[in-house]
Amino acid sequence: MREGILFIISGPSGSGKTTLTKRVIETVDNLKFLVSCTTRPPRLGELDGVDYRFISENEFQEMVKNERFAEWAQVHGHHYGTPVEEIERARSSGVDLLLDIDTQGARNIRGRYSSSVYIFITPSSLNVLRERLIKRHDEGTLEIARRIEDSRKEMDEINSYDYIIINDTIHEALDRLKAVIVAERCKREMVLKSLKGF
Repeated sequence: MREGILFIISGPSGSGKTTLTKRVIETVDNLKFLVSCTTRPPRLGELDGVDYRFISENEFQEMVKNERFAEWAQVHGHHYGTPVEEIERARSSGVDLLLDIDTQGARNIRGRYSSSVYIFITPSSLNVLRERLIKRHDEGTLEIARRIEDSRKEMDEINSYDYIIINDTIHEALDRLKAVIVAERCKREMVLKSLKGF
């Protein structure tokens, strides 16, 4: 049995990466979304254990101290982290994992899981991004301005990703994301088949 592939998805707030990850999980077999931990409060409609594990700052720091995160970072004033035991459990069972993490987290995890696939989701322009953040109605003007400024910094990391998907229409972006997953699976299966000849 092959080891599960780790698909790392990053992109600025408002890029649509959360919507894309949810939809691709629903339509692609043997693919699981890895729920990260965060100290930020849930947004409207978010569920604990489904979207994130919402934990206290003290619990988060305890997990950091005990080295229970494969990566962790402070983003937009809150902490986010990916539990290492969840990654190891899924990968050893052959399940492919999808991680929705920021560019800082992706950079931190790169050294630990070198065979991971890195996918960057972005809208076509900063204006589109601004409009999406305003339409969300869950953040004030100052928070939107901060997220846009952070987005500029995240875009500086785009060349370190294996794939870039422009998300102007959700259907096209979803098709491209599925195509990346299928292509990477085919690549690994071809290698495994060639090794069986030895």
